Amino acid sequence: MAKSREELNNLARQLKSLHVPGQPLILTNVYDACTASVVAGLPSTKAVASASFAIAASIGIEDENTMSLNDNLAGVRRVAAGLRNAGKADALPLTADLQDGYADPGESVRRAIEIGVVGANIEDVDNSSQPAKLRPLDEAKSRIEAAVRAAREAGVPDFVVNARTDVLGFDGTIDDVVERGRAYLDAGATTVFVWGVRKKVITEQEVKDMATRLDGKLAVLAQGCTVETLKQAGVSRISVGPTLLLRALKFIQNEATAILEAKEWSM
Repeated sequence: MAKSREELNNLARQLKSLHVPGQPLILTNVYDACTASVVAGLPSTKAVASASFAIAASIGIEDENTMSLNDNLAGVRRVAAGLRNAGKADALPLTADLQDGYADPGESVRRAIEIGVVGANIEDVDNSSQPAKLRPLDEAKSRIEAAVRAAREAGVPDFVVNARTDVLGFDGTIDDVVERGRAYLDAGATTVFVWGVRKKVITEQEVKDMATRLDGKLAVLAQGCTVETLKQAGVSRISVGPTLLLRALKFIQNEATAILEAKEWSM
């Protein structure tokens, strides 16, 4: 049964309240009904998030940036089904990775809300260009504003936008991250998501610097720093991206090898 807009906004408000500097929301990103059901059933899970890379990989798309909005939302729909199967659809907020927001970030958010999504990642790159390019700041900010406005008009004013900037992957600096981050927060984003694009590892000091300058409204990937270190740095959100998928695939590879090579393996 579809939730009312009031019920969805209550979940959005719940999700937003979990973003506390120094006591961050920790998300173990999922990609299908099975992983969502398992994660949703854990007592320590506070919210559920999708991973677009993992959704793309799970349906045979090698480059997540070529995944259509329809395919992405179909994956998110399966994640939502996993929450229902776990009996957690009314208790746990669902946030989705909407990549760059696609052609119309407002419409993408509206369609996600119809599935039961109350938060979304939106990047400041243009994945429709090859290779992907960083959007000008004014354009990227207006797209965040469009997403926030669409959620408000859809009856979910507390919808959480986690605005991702990939400026570090385009020879940007921490100062550039802060400039873009402040603009996205002004546009209505709840947090600014920064990660080590193209294998750049963000240092502990850089995380502390960004968290301070963005008033703790910083989301990061658990990469290069421990969760405890990131907490002490003052971030408000930590995610793991496609880590669960990658580790699951490695486990399957090892188990399948043991079976096929008749090593010490039994049911």
